[in-house]
Amino acid sequence: MTALSERIIRVFTTTAFRLTAAAVIALVLAAALLTGLLFRQTNSILTDQVLSALRAEAQLLRTDARDGGTEAIAAKIAALSRPDGTGLYFLTDARGTKLAGNLNRLPPELEVAPQGGVFRYSPVRGAASADRLAVAIPVDIGGGNTLIIGRDIEEQRAFADAMKRTFLIGFGLLSLLGLAGGLAVSRFTLNRLERITATSRSIMEGDLSRRIPVEAGGGELDALSANLNEMLDRIEGLMSGLREVSDNIAHDLKTPLNRLRNSAEAALRDPRGGEAYREGLEGTIEKADDLIKTFNALLLIARLEAGPLEESLERFDLGALVEDVAELYMPAAEEDGFDLSVETEKGVEVMANRQLIVQAIANLIDNAIKYSRVSSANGAIRVTSGRLGEAAVISVADKGPGISTADRARVLKRFVRLEESRTKPGTGLGLSLVAAVARLHHGEIRLSDHAPGLKVDLVLSERVVMHQGPAARSKGQHVDGGRTAVAAK
Repeated sequence: MTALSERIIRVFTTTAFRLTAAAVIALVLAAALLTGLLFRQTNSILTDQVLSALRAEAQLLRTDARDGGTEAIAAKIAALSRPDGTGLYFLTDARGTKLAGNLNRLPPELEVAPQGGVFRYSPVRGAASADRLAVAIPVDIGGGNTLIIGRDIEEQRAFADAMKRTFLIGFGLLSLLGLAGGLAVSRFTLNRLERITATSRSIMEGDLSRRIPVEAGGGELDALSANLNEMLDRIEGLMSGLREVSDNIAHDLKTPLNRLRNSAEAALRDPRGGEAYREGLEGTIEKADDLIKTFNALLLIARLEAGPLEESLERFDLGALVEDVAELYMPAAEEDGFDLSVETEKGVEVMANRQLIVQAIANLIDNAIKYSRVSSANGAIRVTSGRLGEAAVISVADKGPGISTADRARVLKRFVRLEESRTKPGTGLGLSLVAAVARLHHGEIRLSDHAPGLKVDLVLSERVVMHQGPAARSKGQHVDGGRTAVAAK
């Protein structure tokens, strides 16, 4: 079987073609039924009109026969019997002798149907073969005479035949156009699906940069392609992150592990004995704790990226939570000479994971303290929370070195540290964890310039923000414009 024949078979066996063919068949059947009903109704109306005219004329002729007798009715029929007219008449006496009329004989169809009916006839002057259609009824005029009056309905028959031909041609064209449309739709759908299949094969072969073509029509296939492309972007990002994590693990975890091993080996070689062993074990424990923290952060991020944690959600006051976390860092800020201020909006309640929000706020404040300039003029850190339209936002702003615009997207990835020398403590997972918490709560994290310094906004989607709750708790803070401010210096 050739490729062309296989493609033709595929076109005819596609779901789109089958659905289109079924729709065309249903449409043709419905049209045929409707046309049949219309044709039958039209034929019935025309027949009723002819029969009504015949009955009216029969009544008049019956009256003439009663008033004038046989000679009068014969003269009347002779006057009405025009060779080229549509009126048909046949009058005989009791012996069957024709007295008047333009029919040359009594039609055989009427002999077996004395109540009247449809018959074929030849005009008196015409050919011998019966080639015209007529309808007639008998009229009782008394005196043993027989009168048949009818009408030529050849034109009605020709009109009906023309209607039949028109409808048959219309049905044929409708069927052909429907099948052609089905083939076109099937071909279009098949081409789109083949492009999607080809892209999928390329992706399965390892080319994660390939994307499904999206046309400008905005149809269902385009919406499906756009959703698949978003999924592919997510998969590519996860794979890139996995490769980057692997590289950074080799850099950030291999070195501490080597140091851990070297410190233990140095302690064993130290001639001081038990004292050296104790110092070595203490250092080993400290280094192991740092490694455990790193792995715990990685596990938490992986858990967040695996999906939402619906069972762990609870309703709480966001401003009160921000105040509680900030208060924990106020002694550390005072010790380093920083000005840590907190300002929260009252009554902003959210349905979220309390522990994860606490962890995110703590990471932001910890980063701000770690990278702020240690001076009374530039060491200010400001923590705020409140509504942002229908959403909620937690902001932490510092006067540190800040992050350039080019690095703001990269710094949200795991193990990314802008300090290449790695002289300051850290794993490069803080902002990555905050970004994962934001995604879990259908929000985002935004980094902006604080001139100087950095401002980080943790935006929680309106999907987790509840209606206005009770007033914020009183903790001895001063209230200004619906916001609670706390300062530590």
